[in-house]
Amino acid sequence: MSEGSVRPPADLGHHRGAIPGVDDALHGVRSAAPIAARAAEPPRPAPLRGIDSLGFVMDVPVAVTVELGRRQVRIAEVLRLGPGSVLELDKASGEPLDLYVNNRLIARGEAVVIGERYGIRLTEVVMNDESRKGEGG
Repeated sequence: MSEGSVRPPADLGHHRGAIPGVDDALHGVRSAAPIAARAAEPPRPAPLRGIDSLGFVMDVPVAVTVELGRRQVRIAEVLRLGPGSVLELDKASGEPLDLYVNNRLIARGEAVVIGERYGIRLTEVVMNDESRKGEGG
C-alpha cells in the first residue's frame, strides 16, 4: 500500500465467538422490554415582561400611520382626479383620527398643528384582542 492509504479493517468474523467475551455474553439474550418514558411536562408560559426588560427591541423601527379617512372609488374616478379635485372621505369633521403602528390600530386622536407641521393628540388607546396577541398572550 502507498503512504497515507487506509487499510481495510481486519476480518472480525461474523459468527459466534468472533469477539471473545462479548459475543458469548450476548448469546441467547432476547430484546429487552421497552421502558415507559416519563410524561412530558407542559411548557411554562413566559413571564410577562415590563417595558424596562424590552430594551433590546427599543431601537427597532416601526411604521406609524395616521388615517384621516377612507373611500373606495372606481378607476375611472381616479383617472379624473387632478389639481383642485376634492375627494370626500368617510369620516365626518371632528371625528377621531386612527393611529396605526405596522398596520395595527393602536389609538385614536385629534389633529393638531405644531408650528408648521401636523400632529395627533391621542384621546384613546385601543386595546382589543388583536392588539394583545403581541403581549405574550
